[in-house]
Amino acid sequence: MPLPKRVLIAVTSASADLFPSKDGKSGEITGVFIGEALHPFNVFKKAGFEVDIASEEGHYTPDWLSLQPGFLSDEERKQYEDVESEFRSKLDAGVKAKDVDGGKYGVFFASAGHASLIDYPHAKALKKIGMTVWDNGGIVSSVCHGPAIFPDMLDGKTGEPIIKGKKITGFTTQAEVEMKVLETLRTWKEPLVDETAEQLGATYERSAGVWDDFHIVDGRLITGQNPQSATSTAEAVVEAFGKL
Repeated sequence: MPLPKRVLIAVTSASADLFPSKDGKSGEITGVFIGEALHPFNVFKKAGFEVDIASEEGHYTPDWLSLQPGFLSDEERKQYEDVESEFRSKLDAGVKAKDVDGGKYGVFFASAGHASLIDYPHAKALKKIGMTVWDNGGIVSSVCHGPAIFPDMLDGKTGEPIIKGKKITGFTTQAEVEMKVLETLRTWKEPLVDETAEQLGATYERSAGVWDDFHIVDGRLITGQNPQSATSTAEAVVEAFGKL
């Protein structure tokens, strides 16, 4: 039976002060890194996939940095700001993962934003969707901090983490240092991407530059390093899906 040509894009429900503000008195908010959901959404739609969006708690906060100049083109900014666009309508719909049937999807794609480090490790309903897609022979993918979803995502046949023994990439610890957010992230008491890989028996790889467009395809597991990699990662998913 062919896999459904349908994608579930996961988004984080978490938000937190993170980025230093200009006045130095308060932080700017991290939440959903919009381009990491919007860019894949557009790639998948162009390739003829149906695309849905869901979060663990049914709400989202846009990441402040993701809306700064350079992360979205003028056309993409209009698409995001148009509350009647398909992308924005689905993002705003507030679908809770517990209400989603994972069997309807051939692809699970975990978008991110730093805030995903907070809720993804404990997002049982999102993980269930991802595991269902995996066990049905579909593709599981993530970008940037998206690998925070992988703890407790187990292969139904082996009982082992789906990333065990595989190569993955994601946001680098070096980039956290360069952004001057590592100290704050440590107060969240959740592992960073490379630490998650090590804990689950995966091999973490990265490009030479922290902002390079870089992704890894390891069978049905496809991961991208950073916001700049969201489009190429989704394109790799489309290509891999066509070979299943």
